[in-house]
Amino acid sequence: MELSRETVEAIAELAKLQLTEEELTLYAQQLSHILQYFEHLQEVDTSHIETTASVLPLRTVMRADVAGDPLPTAEVLANAPDSQDDQFRVSAVLPE
Repeated sequence: MELSRETVEAIAELAKLQLTEEELTLYAQQLSHILQYFEHLQEVDTSHIETTASVLPLRTVMRADVAGDPLPTAEVLANAPDSQDDQFRVSAVLPE
């Protein structure tokens, strides 16, 4: 599949990219090459391969949820841009 320059311009607009003329030409060629490779992959016979959601073995990567000692308030608020009375102070998001 060969992408037109206009298609690449439309994609760039959707991505809010400002591309030069050289970049439009280059990306049109590169994206076309990628799509041609996908067309080539579509020709591979995969009828004998079992359907799977992942090629990796399924395993959990979650650690055990174990309660620990809480952090001291001063340490929690140390990097806060603003705090008051041992609480985070943020700008209002709702009208008064």
